[in-house]
Order: sequence, then structure tokens, then C-alpha cells
Amino acid sequence: MKFDLHTHHDRCGHAQGEIRDYIEAGIRNGLQVIGISDHSPYFGSSTDRPQPGIAMAKSEFPNYVKEVLRLKEEYQGKIEVLLGMESDFFPEHLESYRKVYDQYPFDYIIGSVHLSGGVSIFNKKRWKGLTDQDQILHKEEYYDLIAQSARSGAFQILGHIDAMKGYYPAFTDIQTEAVEKTIQIIGEHDLAIEINTSGKTKDVGGWYPSDTMLELCLHYGVHVTFGSDSHIPGRVGDDWEEVRAKLKEIGYKEWVFFRQKKMVSVAL
Repeated sequence: MKFDLHTHHDRCGHAQGEIRDYIEAGIRNGLQVIGISDHSPYFGSSTDRPQPGIAMAKSEFPNYVKEVLRLKEEYQGKIEVLLGMESDFFPEHLESYRKVYDQYPFDYIIGSVHLSGGVSIFNKKRWKGLTDQDQILHKEEYYDLIAQSARSGAFQILGHIDAMKGYYPAFTDIQTEAVEKTIQIIGEHDLAIEINTSGKTKDVGGWYPSDTMLELCLHYGVHVTFGSDSHIPGRVGDDWEEVRAKLKEIGYKEWVFFRQKKMVSVAL
């Protein structure tokens, strides 16, 4: 069974195409299951859309859910459409997000850390002038947030867990025990992490997370799933076969997707 749980569309303000375009791309690329998981609104903000180029407006959120559910019905028998969300993780606003999500029939929610220390993880400038010790502290702060997201109980999947390397490939070489400790926590909470193939669109190339991290995930019993993180329909299912082969090489026997927040295992 071929699936992709991480796709976006034009509501977020930085993706191209409508939801239907991604579903049709999934059918063309041989998917049996596609998850729609656009960026969450900033539910912790008092304004409707504080970041129009990053996430949808709060007022648009119910329409997003309605459209996905309508398309789920329309495409029944052709492809299974899942209602997902890529949710920002802000510890201070967790309950505000949770109250909104609990009102809707999500199949899964991806928890992603996009800001660490109040700065985008993709901001190249955050690394300028830092000492080696400062870099370690930045990395540890990022993984502390991911560990908190794992403990929160709000998510089924954790998104791109080493995406901070996107525009700073040297991130991978910053040594800290925080990475392994965080992976252990993810395993203890029976969550999945995604193999996210959008790293190829950044300076670092390749996927998130690294093979070394995937080996640790296997050791600590962390489930894995697949997400292209498509922001254009043409990337739906991108590198799916290559990821499947790599997981088998590492030693995985299965990967998972979620339906009504229940984990569904699929043999590799």
C-alpha cells in the first residue's frame, strides 16, 4: 500500500494548487492513501492571520476541514483521503490548539517545531557568530521542544525531526546527547516520526531525518511513516520507493499511517 501523509495546498500561502490537485496527483502516482495536512493557523494569536505567507487564517480553518471531508466522500473507491493537520508546537499555546482540534474528526495530527528560541529553524542567520557551545545549546533547545511535543499527547506523528539542518547542513555534526534522549522519549510515547523527503528542496538535500537517526528510531521502537511535505502537486509521493528501500535496508519491517487516530501498520 502506497501512502503520503504530508501535503499542503494554497490556503497556507506558500504552496501551489488546491486540495483536489494533490489528490489527483496521488492517484496518478499510484497512491492508495493520501493525507491532507496543511499548516495550522496560529491559534495562539489574537489576530485572524498574523502570518499570511506561512499559515491559513483561523477563519478559514472550518472551510479547510469541510473541503477535505467532502473530497473524502467524493473520492471514495478511488483513493482514501485522510483529514490531517501539520500543527505548530508552541508549549505556551498547546491547550488553545488542543481545544480547536478536539472539535473535528482528524485522522491524525503532525506536530512540527518550526520556531526554536523565537526564531525560524530555517533562518540561516541564527547560526552566525555562534561559538561551538552556543550551537550545542541551540540544538538542545530544539530537541527539548520536540521532546515536549512527544510528551504532550496532542500528536500521532512528529514532523521532520531534524529539519533544522535544512539551510545549515553542519547542524548534523553538532554533538549532543539530546538527540538520542528525544528519540527515546518518542518511542516511549508510541508515536511515529515521518521520513520527510522535502529536505531535497533545501540546501542540505536528501531527507529528514538522517539515516543515523532512523537507526536510533528503530532501536527505540519508534514507528515511521512517509510524508513528501509537498507544496506543489508534482511532489506527491516523491521518493516513496527509495525511502521504502532504505527503511528495509536499515532493518524496518513495517511503516504506518493513521485512520481516525488509530495506527495502521503496512508491511514494507
